[in-house]
This record gives sequence, C-alpha cells and structure tokens, in this order.
Amino acid sequence: MRGRDRSVDIGEVNWASLRKLIPYLTEFRGRIALAVLCLIGAKVASVGLPFILKQIVDQLNESSAVVVVPVALLVAYGLVRFSNVLFGELRDTLFGRVTERAMRRIGHEVFKHLHSLDLAYHLNRRTGGVSRDIERGVTGISFLMRFMVFNIVPTFVEIGMIIALLLWNYSYWFAVVVFVSVVAYIGFSVIATEWRTETIRQMNKAESKSSTRSVDSLLNFETVKYFNNEEYEAGLYDGNLADWEAARRKNRLTLFGLNGGQSLIIASAATASMILAAVRVKNGEMTIGDFVLINALMMQIFVPLNFLGFVYREMKGSMANIDAMFALLSVEPAVTDPEPAKELVVGDGAIEFNRVSFAYHSERTILEDVSFSVKARQKVAVVGGSGSGKSTIMKLLFRFYDVTSGSIKIDGQEISQVTQRSLRRTISVVPQDTVLFNASIYDNIQYGDVSASDEEVWKAIRMAYLEDFIRQLPDGADTQVGERGLKLSGGEKQRVAIARAILKKPKIMVFDEATSSLDSRAEQRILQAMEGVRGDYTSLVIAHRLSTIVDSDLILVLDKGRIAEQGTHTDLLAQEGLYAAAWKLQNSESRAIRA
Repeated sequence: MRGRDRSVDIGEVNWASLRKLIPYLTEFRGRIALAVLCLIGAKVASVGLPFILKQIVDQLNESSAVVVVPVALLVAYGLVRFSNVLFGELRDTLFGRVTERAMRRIGHEVFKHLHSLDLAYHLNRRTGGVSRDIERGVTGISFLMRFMVFNIVPTFVEIGMIIALLLWNYSYWFAVVVFVSVVAYIGFSVIATEWRTETIRQMNKAESKSSTRSVDSLLNFETVKYFNNEEYEAGLYDGNLADWEAARRKNRLTLFGLNGGQSLIIASAATASMILAAVRVKNGEMTIGDFVLINALMMQIFVPLNFLGFVYREMKGSMANIDAMFALLSVEPAVTDPEPAKELVVGDGAIEFNRVSFAYHSERTILEDVSFSVKARQKVAVVGGSGSGKSTIMKLLFRFYDVTSGSIKIDGQEISQVTQRSLRRTISVVPQDTVLFNASIYDNIQYGDVSASDEEVWKAIRMAYLEDFIRQLPDGADTQVGERGLKLSGGEKQRVAIARAILKKPKIMVFDEATSSLDSRAEQRILQAMEGVRGDYTSLVIAHRLSTIVDSDLILVLDKGRIAEQGTHTDLLAQEGLYAAAWKLQNSESRAIRA
C-alpha cells in the first residue's frame, strides 16, 4: 500500500457544509428571484392541467361531436401545457448561471487554498485522491443546487396542493391514499438508502483507490520501467478495479431492491385511487372526467415522487463529496503570515541565520544551533553528508517551514514577520530535481516572470548558455518538453531552470545541488551559467561536488545538523578536517574514473 485511501464515509456527512454554499448564491439574487417565480408558475400550470383535462373529457362525454367542445378549453390546455414546460426551462436557464458561477468560485477557492498550504501537506497528499475530491465536490454542488433546492421543496409544495384540492373537491379517502403513499414512499426511501450507505461508501472508496493508484503509477512510469514492473502495476490496478466492480455489483443489487420497493408503493397507491374513483363513477358520484382527473393527479404526484427518491439517494453521496471538498478548505497551513504582515524590503540581499534549530518531528532534530552570515553578493556554499541538513537550510530560507527556534533575517528583517509573497519574490531557486511543465521551453522559462517581454526571456536564455541548444532544435524555443520535462536531458533541464530563475530578477539565488546528477560536460555548462550571474545576486549554493564551490567566499560544512567547519576552500584544506577528507576522497574517485 502506498498510502491511506481518502474517500469519505457517506454515513458521516457534515450537514453544516450545506450552509457553506449559501454565500455563493448571493451574487445573483435577481436571477434567483426570477427563477423562483418561474418555479411557482410551472407548478401552478402543472396542477391546473388535470382540471382542464377533466372539463374537456366531461364535455366530450356529453356530446358525440368533437366540434361542440369549447375551443377555449382546448386552447387553454395547450397553453397551460406549454407554460409548464416554458417556465421550467426558464427556471433552469436562469438558475444555471447561478450554479455554474458557484461551481467556478468554489473550485477556484479550493485550488487557491491548496496552493496556499505548506510543503508538509503537499508531501503527504495523494494527488489522485485530492483531484477526485475536488471533482466530486463540484459535481455534488451542481446536483444539490440545481435539483434539491429547486425540486425537493417544490415537490412537497405540489403534493400539498394536490392533497388540499382532493380534500376540497372529492372524498377525504383520496387524500388519505395520497398522504399514506407519500409517507410510505419517503419512509421506505430513507430506510433503504441508509441500508445502502455502506455499499455506496465502498464504491466511492474503491473508485478513489483505483484513481489514486493509476495517477501514482503513471507519474512514476520511469521507475516502473526501471524495475520492469509493468505487469505488477497492472495487477495492482486490476485488483483495485476488481474491488470497484464488486462494489458496483453490490450497489446495483441494492438499488434494484430500493427501486422495486418504491415501484410497489406507487403501484399500490395508484391502484387504490383508481378503484375508489371507479366505484364512485359507477355509483354516479363522479364523472368520467373526474376519473381521468384523479388518474392524472396520481401521476402528477408519483412522477416527482419517483424523482424525489433519486434525489435522496444521490443527496447523501453529494453531501459527502461536498463535505470532503470543504474539508480541504478547512486544512490550515502550518506556515502563515503574521498579523499585521509587512512587505520585505530588500536592498543588498544579505542573509543571517541566528542560532537556528529545526526538526520535522520532535524525535529527530535536523538543524541545531546553526549560525552564519552571507554578505550581499557573496557566494556561500553549504556542504555535508546526506541528512546533514543542507537542503533544509534552503527550505527554511524560502519559508517552506518555520524554524523551531532562532531566527532568519534578510537585510536585517526577520522573514517570519513579512509576507510569504514578498519573501519568495526575493529568492530564486534552482532545485536539484528540476520539474518542468508540459509546455514549450519558452513557456517554462517565462514562468519565472509571466509578464516578462520576449527580449527579457531571450536575455535570460543567453545568460544560462541555452541559446545555442535552442537554435539547434527544429521548433526552437517552441519545442515541447513533455510531462515533467522528460524530453530534455538533466543538464538541459537545469539550464532551463537557471534561465527561469534569472528571469525572476531576484536578490538571492539558491542552487540546491544543481550539478549533483550531471556529467562533467553538463556540469561545466551549468557552472558557466552560475558563474555568469555571480555578482548580480547573493548566491547560496548547496553542493555535493566540492569542485563546484572552490571559488566560494565562504564554505559551511554541516555535520549532523551543526556547522562543523567554515572558511574558504584554502582555509578548510589547511584545517585537515571533514572538508579536507571529503576533498581528498572526491579527487581520488575522479582520478580512478579517469584512469
């Protein structure tokens, strides 16, 4: 198992989520009012149709000639039927805009919120599961707003009107039949739906599981191929699909039971009402038109009732999906701006770490009492073994995490007291593992500053020594890099990352082991690009290969989360400590490779 499934148990629905939808309706109050008027008009027309039909049938029954039927009744019947459809379509059209805007606003809000969350959340999330939560939640909003708000309540209003008309015009037994059938139908639907809850939960869980598995596998398809595990992945996915198939089959069988019970109640009520009407017609207490009217009213009730059953069956699932989406909005970021937050004002870009300690978990300290200063436009390197805390320094500077103790300052301003946007606007990062968007080289570089001009983009390309490579490509800068940039080599991706970082025009550049996985030739090109921007920015270089940082103004050697040594390359060699030992080891490895 690669992670816990995130599907929501629909038996545990937070109905308060329904109230959270109300603010999204207020943007179009006028449209909602018009939609309600159209709704009322449609219901009045719907209930009036059987009474017009009764008059037509009675008058036809009194005469053998069709021509004697009042033309006005026939025209009225046509107009009322058309009005029923027209008002319904107008209602859906008017409210459709409200629904679509609400879906857009909520989807946009969730998307923005996900990007506002801290790195720890995104390291633990399941991409497939989160995307399905958003998709289901938006679909659930559409269902609730379009059907529940404008169909469930109107259905009960219509039933109430019919019962009142039956009591007023006919025997109370007809009203009793309608009332009992409605209560029985609703009671059975609620009980049966609750019974089906576990089946629907299992189906949603299986669907989320298969979606998460497929996304996870496809995102890591290189690893799958490296280990020749295509059949293994297909088997795991098929296992998830088998669970989904079994859950769907069980859901279908329980749905058969639900629909069968509802149909029995409807058929029994219709039969009872028809028997009552037939007896009264035979006794001369009702006309043939009354018989037709009763039959039409029964259908008038049971059609929306049948729809009401569908609405209720789907409502709980929709509410669970909405609840899951709003649960994403309820996740609070661990890293937040203070109140009030100031804008970071950067002049030279000097960095100061003052007795910084940090731990991802309380039982494991990553950095302990780390202090150092980087003067403006200096190149400072951080080296050390795996797990020594090198990359953590970059993440703390970028404020992906807050320090456990101590402080980090840029130009004398503590970064925890300024807005994250102003802080991150100041810093560009060239990460060890450069991931590009599935777009063109040009678009990926321009991402550093989406408002940059064509001239500025090409200047960054030249500074990253990328122009010759781009000119050789058939499509030039419009060449598509593929998903995550897989069509480019490691060195080419790193130079794209450097160009993108340069275009941002930062005061501080961070190179996070930018050459650790490159060959010597690619490394030299990257070093050329890094050297080309030196002096324009304060540079913090997190390095594995010591040969790339020998010209640094200051080198910090981390060991077990502490600064064990610091100084220039020459100073550290003279100390004959950890740095000198690592230098000798890397040089001996290089000589062995050349030999």
